[in-house]
Amino acid sequence: MHELSITRSVVDAVTEHAGGSAVRSLTLEIGRLSGVLPDAVRFCFELCAAGTPCEGAQLVIVDTPGRARCRDCAADVELPDQIPLCPCGSANLEITGGQQLKIRQLEIGD
Repeated sequence: MHELSITRSVVDAVTEHAGGSAVRSLTLEIGRLSGVLPDAVRFCFELCAAGTPCEGAQLVIVDTPGRARCRDCAADVELPDQIPLCPCGSANLEITGGQQLKIRQLEIGD
């Protein structure tokens, strides 16, 4: 489960940024094509946050759909999962979004 190491890295980055202040909430944006499972991150967060300024923080995850442009029909399509297929039937797609994993927002305060 690589989500454990990813969640640990997120908590470490947030802890460093918070400078010792308590973190009230953390919003992560996780793209559906990133290979990161939001439910697994939620599961790991409490464990990784224990003993850090993130302990007790609310975790909000924004699930971002995949996006692609079809090289055959030029359609811009939304990809609901990791199977890149255009409605025209083509798999010749250029991925344009949904691969991100980023910290979108922090609420810090005592």
